[in-house]
Order: sequence, then structure tokens, then C-alpha cells
Amino acid sequence: MPRVIYVEHSGVRHEVEVPSGTSVMQGAIDNLIEGIVGDCGGSCCCATCHCYVEDAWVGLTGEADDNEKAMLDCVFDPQDNSRLSCQIVISAEHDGLIIQLPESQT
Repeated sequence: MPRVIYVEHSGVRHEVEVPSGTSVMQGAIDNLIEGIVGDCGGSCCCATCHCYVEDAWVGLTGEADDNEKAMLDCVFDPQDNSRLSCQIVISAEHDGLIIQLPESQT
């Protein structure tokens, strides 16, 4: 199973296994990682699962579609590597993926 490393704004790291086909958001919720809320349940309509993809992984996580980009306009402190974690689906190639959690969601 691919490993995803969630890094809280404080620097605390959580390395967990997330099944392929599962979103980064669901992986955080299933492993009780604070900082990703996912109020809408992963339907890309609330932005409470905002995260930053570590730069080395940006190319492997795909690009945000227009709907996700519109939701990212609503987040605090958006960055070039901002994504909604509900829109990143884990596969074997994501083993070791590093996700930073924003300060606004602590």
C-alpha cells in the first residue's frame, strides 16, 4: 500500500498507508489526522481539505480542474502547489507522497 506523509503546519509528521484508489483527504480522515476536515465528503465544494503538495510531487498529482481551481480561490494563503486533497487519488506511484497542511486548518 502506498505511504502518504502528512506534515502538520507545526512540523509534526504522520506517515500512513493509504489504499490505492483512495483520496488524500479520505486517507487523512481514516487515520485521524487533524488539519483536513473534508466537510463536503470529497465532492469538491467546500475547500476544507486544502493542502500543499510537496514540490517534488506536484507533477505526479495532476492538475486541478476548473471546479477545483474555483474552490482554491476561497482558501486562506493559496500557493502554486495548493490542491484540494479530495481531488488527489492515490495510486502506487504516490508511495512517499508528502502533503503539507496549512496553518489555517490547525
